Amino acid sequence: MLIQSRTIQSWILAAAIAAVPLAAAAQKPSTPEDAAAKAQAEMAQRAQALTEEQVMQSHDVAALSQLGQVYAAQNDTRRLIWVLKRVGELSPNSGDLKMQLALAYAKLDDKSNAYDTLIRMQTQGFGYDISKDSRFDPIHGTKVWDYLVANLQVNSKQFGEGKTAFSLPKGDYLYDALAWDAKRGGLLAGSARDGAIRRVDAHGKLVDFIKPDSSNGLWGVDSLAVDATRGKLYAGSSSTAIYQGFTGDNAGHSGIFEFDLATGKLLHKYVFPQNGDVHRLTSLAVASGGKVYAADAMGRQIFTIEDGQLRDIVNNPKLTSITGLAVSGDGRTLYLADYTLGIFGFDVATGKAFELAHDQSRLVLGGIVSMQWFDGTLVIVEDGMVPKRIMRLQLDKDGRSVASTMPLDVAHPEFVALGASTVAVDKLYTIANRQESLYDNHGVLTEADKLAPTTIFRSNLRFAWGQKGVGGGGPLEIHQGTNADLKKSKAKSVETPAQQKN
Repeated sequence: MLIQSRTIQSWILAAAIAAVPLAAAAQKPSTPEDAAAKAQAEMAQRAQALTEEQVMQSHDVAALSQLGQVYAAQNDTRRLIWVLKRVGELSPNSGDLKMQLALAYAKLDDKSNAYDTLIRMQTQGFGYDISKDSRFDPIHGTKVWDYLVANLQVNSKQFGEGKTAFSLPKGDYLYDALAWDAKRGGLLAGSARDGAIRRVDAHGKLVDFIKPDSSNGLWGVDSLAVDATRGKLYAGSSSTAIYQGFTGDNAGHSGIFEFDLATGKLLHKYVFPQNGDVHRLTSLAVASGGKVYAADAMGRQIFTIEDGQLRDIVNNPKLTSITGLAVSGDGRTLYLADYTLGIFGFDVATGKAFELAHDQSRLVLGGIVSMQWFDGTLVIVEDGMVPKRIMRLQLDKDGRSVASTMPLDVAHPEFVALGASTVAVDKLYTIANRQESLYDNHGVLTEADKLAPTTIFRSNLRFAWGQKGVGGGGPLEIHQGTNADLKKSKAKSVETPAQQKN
């Protein structure tokens, strides 16, 4: 998912990539190439005039990214480090940004800062193999380097007892919506391509359940949620370019469809008015009392159903994208996962939001693509983490902070592109190879030869249940032992050598 730029561009953007001054613009270049060259020269000149303090004051990720490209092209590593540090502060969960910062320090033979950056990454649970990366050659040859290489490799090792449950048949379906029907004991899978909702048996066999037709008006299925108590199935549906039934008449239409869970009969539908706004509800959650919540990922809004209409209760432009929703067991707290910024809570009664407190030096809560509530814990699926993983977060009694964490499954070969998930009793079913990258922005399947069966991965939600886990942090220490060791006691991490930096 792409980092969303802020609505209001910061002055950094104006300073770094502003248009050529009017006096210069009056001199018309002879060719478009000359105009581009002149603009680039002006941009470079302005970028060189910026100070570190000015760069560190910016809040505009998009502008900073462009500024970083200028410094990289100029081979100005010192100023590039300023940009990487600031963007890293604004996107604190990005391992790739941290790695780029470490590489920049290594290029300058700055062992101290390069080691500090890599040690923090290792402690947070990031896993990379940097042993053969020649760009780190300037900082080789110390015990600290050897320690970092070993522990970053350890973090990237496969962990957990989960496995593939089954695969859905190969085809142009683009499944990225799952739900669990407890009464009938089976999964439901929704297709963003043909708009069908299908029942899935224990072996992955599909049976059509609900299809778009004139009576229900369903479009492509982006999300699913079940209200088992009331026997209802909710589907977030939209007509975008990815939907095969997309036409000029239904373009941009979206809403929530409520079906009878047993029969598939349409009970109600709640559709957004056609006022120019475009929504795509990619996350749904149902509270124990029957309240339905839906998130528009890129619109950074959360809606609920009130008086037969969709009403937004969260609308925050400071978010980047809402990629997961979960409701606490008592229905009092709604949790939302922002792909870049982490997890936030919303007090349903007061309407006040809060950031889920955790030890950021030990735990990365970025790259989340789906999230579930399970028996007093939050279960997160982190496709944007390196390595990809599924984690269980034990919350404090007030539900506003992470008390400890437990990795359930990490770095499995099946984790190609993690996607939607759903809780089935004490198991988590997750799409392990989301395939939307095979389609272009116009909804065209451009790489049909790469289509594969959709892998459904099953994790044990009660794995190491009752174990303390890691206090507010990542899986580093747990990775040192086997699954059997973990059930006996928490394993120890590799001893850190003396903190020499030379």
